Amino acid sequence: MRHALVSPVILILTLLLGTLPALAFEIEDQHSFGPPEATNRLSILSTTDIAFFAPLAEAFLARNPDLAVHYVQASSQSVQQAIGTEEAAFDLVISTAMDLQMKLANDGFAQGLPADVVQSLPSWARWRDRLVSIALEPVVLLLADAAIPEGREPPRSRRDLIALMRDHPDLFEGRIGTYDPRTSGAGYLFLTQDARTSDTIWRLAEVMGRLNARLYCCSSQMIEGLISGDLVMAYNVLGSYASANLPPDAAVHVVTLQDFTVTLQRTALVPANAPRGDLGASFLRFLLSDRGQQIQADAVGQGVMRPESFVNQPWLRPIRLDPGLLSTLDSMTRRRFLSEWAAAMEQP
Repeated sequence: MRHALVSPVILILTLLLGTLPALAFEIEDQHSFGPPEATNRLSILSTTDIAFFAPLAEAFLARNPDLAVHYVQASSQSVQQAIGTEEAAFDLVISTAMDLQMKLANDGFAQGLPADVVQSLPSWARWRDRLVSIALEPVVLLLADAAIPEGREPPRSRRDLIALMRDHPDLFEGRIGTYDPRTSGAGYLFLTQDARTSDTIWRLAEVMGRLNARLYCCSSQMIEGLISGDLVMAYNVLGSYASANLPPDAAVHVVTLQDFTVTLQRTALVPANAPRGDLGASFLRFLLSDRGQQIQADAVGQGVMRPESFVNQPWLRPIRLDPGLLSTLDSMTRRRFLSEWAAAMEQP
């Protein structure tokens, strides 16, 4: 679990650079792109790793050489705190936690976007004129070769996965990774969408609990566990992180389960108090352009925001941008859901 406060070193550095006020939300990393002397600066707060974002920033600045981009990476919960509680001044906010983004937009922390940005998207990929999707990302299963007995095919559904773990508990004991939905906004979102789609998730949770599954904050840590050999399975990992971080020779299968694969929408909004909301909207246009979409597709490993993604893979189930996302954030609903999840996972 991460510490709650940003380190004093980072705070001092950001104050000296003039990029952020002294805020309490936790910063994971940050980077400036473009000429240091640029007077026009776009400030972005995002959950996306800098390595994933860098090609987008560089391509955008190639078209806009008079601009600079300051990029701050934080967890989804920290993004929510920064914008919804501290009202930090950023020009664009990008997050994988669709429900938290929806709450920010619904609570008045997002400004209206230009009509050309909003109307370029299907209805399920936008909410009013406040929140839009910039990429589709399947949430996948990662399975090491060591977890698949000789002569057995990788699982194609959650039922197959449950059977595999029950038949070979020795392969999985203490070596399963999944999100901790109590601390990860994205993990909570994926789990609630799993449960909304099928009751199978509860049986899966029980089996993982009996096998002493390990809980993680983020996809990158689970991938590191697979690469090191500490894990043989990671459930509900962002496909883009798997594509970007698994070595070419890694003996790991990336499985899109064909009973259903929850498909995340990476979403963006321009905060109501954005100093340069015009630059935030400009960057959004680039993200949704053919060039921006191709750069993201190269990282994700498939088309993003493209209808053919669903034609070729009908098991993909996009999480819609609609008020239903807010229902799981109700405090009583959240406590009840996490209590049921804990009861399934924490086996005696």
